[in-house]
Amino acid sequence: MGRAGTDGDGGGTYGGRSARERREERRERFLAAGLAQFGDRPGYRRASVAGLCEAAGLSTRQFYEEFRNLEEVLARLHLAVNDQQEQAVLRALAGAAGLPFEQRIAAVLRGYVTAVAEDPRRLRITFVEIVGVSAELERQRLVRRARWVDLLLAEAAAAADRGELAPRDFRIAATAFIGAVNGLLHDWIAGQVEATPDRIVAELTALLLGAVRRPGPAS
Repeated sequence: MGRAGTDGDGGGTYGGRSARERREERRERFLAAGLAQFGDRPGYRRASVAGLCEAAGLSTRQFYEEFRNLEEVLARLHLAVNDQQEQAVLRALAGAAGLPFEQRIAAVLRGYVTAVAEDPRRLRITFVEIVGVSAELERQRLVRRARWVDLLLAEAAAAADRGELAPRDFRIAATAFIGAVNGLLHDWIAGQVEATPDRIVAELTALLLGAVRRPGPAS
């Protein structure tokens, strides 16, 4: 049994919380500070461990007990943001069950754009700060992008099975579309494109429908 009033991470309790609970709370505080600093000011490339610790109200010793470096914080934030976006899309798909392909795609894109736009800091983590940091983070970014491609492929294949699309290999179209999404949302968050979320959804829906309905190249 842990000794009440024992601090540290040796398994005791302190303030009614276990060592594991205290560590989880510290990680969440560091991640919240990372979201604020990387997703707003000063941005990932100008952030420092000292500044992050100050924002979190924790020590550098505690930081290095949880993370190797700032890149690991960014990596975890990127995965967490993608998970949130993926869950929003899956909820949208569930709500659009039984609808025609065009309406399902519009629902998916609305769910996705709503999820990424509800917190501009998350949008910046996903489309700006993560790019070009390191080979490891680039691999992570591409792996997560591939999951979005696979989701579109599954939807297009299901639509082809229902007779809503002509059967063909949709991978090139899906991959090109995801690249277009990334580029548009990057420019949107950077202020280079002025548009409402509804306009973004409408343009992306039209773009995807045009891509998957276009006949494949002759063999």
